[in-house]
Amino acid sequence: MTVQRIVDWIEHRTGLESALRSFLYEEIPASSGWRHVLGSVALFSFLVQAFTGILLAFNYAPTPGDAYNSVRYIMTELTAGKLMRGLHYWGASMMVVVVVLHMVQVFVWGTYKKPREATWMAGCVLLVITLGFGLTGYLLPWDQRAYWGTVVVTQIAGSVPFLGPYFSRLLGSDGEIGVVTFARFFGLHVLILPPLMTAVIGLHVYLVRKHGVMPEPGEVERKKFFPEQAYRDTVAIFIAFIILFVAAVAVRVPLERLADPTDTAYIPRPEWYFLFLFQALKLFEGPLELLGSLVLPNLAIVLLFLVPFLDRSKAVRVSRRFAAMGVVLLAFAGWGALTVTAALTTPKSTEIAVDTTGPETWQELSPEELAGIGYFRAENCASCHPPGKAGVGPDLTKAAIRHNAAWMIEHFKRPQQLVPGSSMPSIQLSNSQLNSLAAFLLKLNPKNSEALQSAPRFAVDGAMVYQRFRCSACHQVNGVGMRVGPVLNGLVSRRDRAWVVENFANPQKTSPSSIMPPYNFSATDLEAITTYLLNLPAPAS
Repeated sequence: MTVQRIVDWIEHRTGLESALRSFLYEEIPASSGWRHVLGSVALFSFLVQAFTGILLAFNYAPTPGDAYNSVRYIMTELTAGKLMRGLHYWGASMMVVVVVLHMVQVFVWGTYKKPREATWMAGCVLLVITLGFGLTGYLLPWDQRAYWGTVVVTQIAGSVPFLGPYFSRLLGSDGEIGVVTFARFFGLHVLILPPLMTAVIGLHVYLVRKHGVMPEPGEVERKKFFPEQAYRDTVAIFIAFIILFVAAVAVRVPLERLADPTDTAYIPRPEWYFLFLFQALKLFEGPLELLGSLVLPNLAIVLLFLVPFLDRSKAVRVSRRFAAMGVVLLAFAGWGALTVTAALTTPKSTEIAVDTTGPETWQELSPEELAGIGYFRAENCASCHPPGKAGVGPDLTKAAIRHNAAWMIEHFKRPQQLVPGSSMPSIQLSNSQLNSLAAFLLKLNPKNSEALQSAPRFAVDGAMVYQRFRCSACHQVNGVGMRVGPVLNGLVSRRDRAWVVENFANPQKTSPSSIMPPYNFSATDLEAITTYLLNLPAPAS
């Protein structure tokens, strides 16, 4: 009796019980079945994205560089963080698949016909917003893949006749991809698209309820949504979640090294659902590039919106809609051919996948060893000593040919005296720089050579600045250096970028008891050392 009184109170004040009954016992065509579950699965996919997105946002730092660190933190240290990112990442792909299949089902059955034109157009808007989520979310990890993929997108937007410069400024990409671009994409992904999606979903559901589910031509029998169709929707949602959960647990979410704007050799690759467009652009070169990048994609979207007005024929059973089936088969064949071709012809990435189970290989080096990579690159040592391979000189990863640091430094200065007949020129570096180079070579081995060679430039440059200004005289990194000042491992968990920059310029302002002198770094050196320090792993427990 008490429960009934509570229900009556809620009903009297809110009308919730009658609204729920109206929803569950809505009349639908007797022919409704499994093909109608896709709309519910699409709604479920959006709710998963919203829920996991909120959880990720609680631990995400929406600024370049810091964003990358926060994603690594989510995946390596946060409880269930790897699962949440997996659900969000693979959920985006699932949402694209389900929304497309739902629209295909509506198109094949012809349920866009009068009076359901607006329902179809609202669905088209939802498809565009779904792709917009994928496009804007791509940049947010701020790794190599995200950065260079966004470069391509902004370049396409900037190539629009007359409006290109305006679009570039709107996206914050007028000149380069940076803080402004990141803020615009983050704002679109988190602040604009979710409420817009929610509003259009609400409109779409309202229109479906207003006009009802379209029956088969000539069908008059009806049935209630609950329990039969509600059961089918629940089973479909459960299956979708199981697939998504297994993907999130078993399939690795890609994360490459931190974005490096100087690495122009990187080959950008879009998400799989944009690969067909990526391949189509290769068919249009020179003056025709605009046709492939802008005209045809936008024309396809316009035609999609106009389908109810282009096909005004009388509704017939699906078994007689040969033209619609032919269009879908042709579209899938074209999409499949372009996608497979793109996947097979895109050169394999040389990027080393980031190990999200712990620090990257370069993060475990001391600043001196890491700076040595920079001198190894600057002197182009790999041209004669390619690590792990036979070259003009010996393979430096082999322990059998390795000498101690003192011998190496002497060899760098006077190679012919220590190895008569050697064609190696002397290396014109200072003693401290030669020490760094020797320290790196002593650390090099066959297992880590590839990972160390791919150490990001920001880290190498930052370590070189760190060494040049003798920061190890007061600070310790990875157990190397003095502890006059604080240990710098895990700095990102204690300080943000603005604080670090301010501390370099005026240490006594940020830490009144500090004995550290101010450093007037160049803009390049300041960016390098700040980014390097904020990417140092947490101290080993």
